[in-house]
Amino acid sequence: QVQLVESGGGLVQAGGSLRLPCAASEHTFSTYAMGWFRQAPGKEREFVAAISRSGGGTYSADSVKGRFTLSRDNTKNTVYLQMNSLKPEDTAVYYCAARATYYSSDFLYTNSNEYDYWGQGTQVTVSS
Repeated sequence: QVQLVESGGGLVQAGGSLRLPCAASEHTFSTYAMGWFRQAPGKEREFVAAISRSGGGTYSADSVKGRFTLSRDNTKNTVYLQMNSLKPEDTAVYYCAARATYYSSDFLYTNSNEYDYWGQGTQVTVSS
């Protein structure tokens, strides 16, 4: 099973930026579609962004479009969530997720139950 480790979380003022790497242990990382989700206190886990196995396809939730960018470097077994123009409502625990793909189709996934593996999460707090 692949192990995922998120990092880069912390405290930031509104309007600031953070970059969250997610490092994967799996040597076949390039076969995994990746996603980011977040969960704020008292709320359901929600989709943030997803990227296909090749990195050629990306999709972001409406709430973060234009502010967050998801990319991947398959040579480093790492995906990066770049978060700009952060808002207090972005405060949440952010989770990296991976889905094994068994076909060559370059799909991405936006539902949490479509993913197989999860990191432990990293806290992002945005102050006013």
